[in-house]
Amino acid sequence: MDLTAKNLDEPDELIELPRLVEEVVEVGGFVVGREVVAPGWRWSTDTKPIVGGEWCEARHVGLTMSGRWGVLLKDGRTLEFRPGDVFDVPAGHDSWTIGTSPA
Repeated sequence: MDLTAKNLDEPDELIELPRLVEEVVEVGGFVVGREVVAPGWRWSTDTKPIVGGEWCEARHVGLTMSGRWGVLLKDGRTLEFRPGDVFDVPAGHDSWTIGTSPA
C-alpha cells in the first residue's frame, strides 16, 4: 500500500453546479470531496434538472463541517445534520440546506 496525500485546495476534479461547488480527490481507491451548498440549495430543484433522475442515486458518507442541511429518503424518512455530525446517506434521497448559512 502506498502512502499518499492530496489536498482539496488542489482537487483532481472541480464540480460547479447552481449553488453547489465540490472539490474532489481520489486516494487509495476512495473518492473524497469537499462540498459547499449555498443557502436555498435543494437537490430536486437545483441539481436534478442537470443530472436527471427522480432522486439522488449516490451514497454519501462524510462529516458536516458547517451549516445545516436535511435529507428526505424515498421511504419518507427525514433527518437533519449540523456541524460535527457524521453521516451515511443511502442512494435514493433529496437534500437541501437549512437556514441562511452555506453547508
